[in-house]
Amino acid sequence: LAGCAQLSQETSASAQPAPAVDDDAYCRANAGVPGSSAYVACRKNRDVAAVRGSSDARLERAHRNLAEDMLNRR
Repeated sequence: LAGCAQLSQETSASAQPAPAVDDDAYCRANAGVPGSSAYVACRKNRDVAAVRGSSDARLERAHRNLAEDMLNRR
């Protein structure tokens, strides 16, 4: 049971969203002026990463719910 409690604490800490970073400010600082190919690529990469991040969180939540249902014999 101690392992289950530890897993629960780790997933709770990782489930909290990271602070939002302004994509425009980030890409201006790291890729240059808006409209440049590097800036456009930066914005695209950040959009894709955001979508993947939300998908990963949704999948993790579904797995956690399934595991809890199995443990509770639902």
